[in-house]
Formats: sequence, structure tokens, C-alpha cells
Amino acid sequence: MRAVVQRVRKAGVEVSGETVGEIGPGLVVFLGVGREDSPADNDYLAAKIAGLRIFEDGAGLMNLSVQESGGQILCISQFTLYGDCRKGRRPGFSAAAPPEQAEKLYDHFCRSLKSYGLTVATGKFQENMRILVDNDGPVTILLDSKKQF
Repeated sequence: MRAVVQRVRKAGVEVSGETVGEIGPGLVVFLGVGREDSPADNDYLAAKIAGLRIFEDGAGLMNLSVQESGGQILCISQFTLYGDCRKGRRPGFSAAAPPEQAEKLYDHFCRSLKSYGLTVATGKFQENMRILVDNDGPVTILLDSKKQF
């Protein structure tokens, strides 16, 4: 499972011109689900993101998590994080999970984040979305559940 995590001042997601999710200060998480991913990958990433200390404390140091800062999360499913560009100029997506598997793990991931007491907004799975992000920092972190050791 792969995630691109961005610290934001605010963010929103639109589908067909309608806002379907929005947050204030917090994190935008672009989540890619791979064919080999399981609930264990999901649980690892949710715990890592909930506790990731990338928010500033009173001294201006990145010492606070999204939980501690009172931030929210906007979670967007993004299979293109499994794009393989090693050959040719068109990415291949064979390592991405099929939609049925990906949707189940994406939903589980969002529930896992909520279990940490976080407010989680989402886009719509398998829809063309417009993501509006007001980056803070910018702070962008790449996470991969297969690279935890």
C-alpha cells in the first residue's frame, strides 16, 4: 500500500462540479492499493499516518501528529501510485489492486483512520475527481507499507 501524505491548510474534492469532501487544517492522503496488499498493510499505514509528527508545536518544531494538532484528513483513492514507468512512456498499472479489492481496503483504511478519533473526508471511489489542495510548508511524505523494515 502506498500513500502520498501532504500537510494542508485546507483541501477539498469535487466530482462533476459538486464538492463531496472537504477539510480544514490537516492531511491529504492519496492512497494506492497494490495487488499484494492486505489488512495488515492497511493497519500499518493508518497507524503511521495518524501518529506522524509533521505538525508544528509551540516552538515551531515538527513534533505534533494530526491527532495532537486537531487536524482532519481527506483521503483520496489513487491507483496511479502503482504506475510503473520503467518501460516506454506509458505507465503500466498491473501492480495496482483490482477495483473490488482496492475499494474494500480503501474503505477499511478510512475506517482505521477514524478509529484514531480523526475526522476523515473522502472522494468517490473510481470517479474522476478534482482535488483542491492548499499545501502547508509544503510538507509531503511518501509511505509504502512494503518498506516498513
